[in-house]
Amino acid sequence: MKMRVILTIVGVITATPALALFWPGLLESSYGLVDPDRMTTALLQHRGLLQAALGAAIIWGAFYLPARVPAAATAIITKTVFLALTVVDSGMRADMNLISLVFDPIAIVILAVVIVLHLRAAPSTAAPA
Repeated sequence: MKMRVILTIVGVITATPALALFWPGLLESSYGLVDPDRMTTALLQHRGLLQAALGAAIIWGAFYLPARVPAAATAIITKTVFLALTVVDSGMRADMNLISLVFDPIAIVILAVVIVLHLRAAPSTAAPA
């Protein structure tokens, strides 16, 4: 039960960039962009939709065990790549919102623990020697 709650919270927070689809003004507070051009707005709104899909997959994994590891692994990969692309640049890091700087690393650790716990609880499929 606790795992479901934790994964649901991680999934909901992961999906929050999708709000930019309805409130493009959030792009300024989320990404530090003032009056972005139409293409940048479209790309970031698209990113928001992809984040919503990822958040939904994490929530799905909370309730459907076969989806848990693939959803968690996908989230770990995407969050790690985002951090690797942005945090290494001090200028971009300064422009990032606190949620990305704090939440993504915590989510990566939580999701890695979820995978380890899931794999430990799974019955071994190895053939006897």
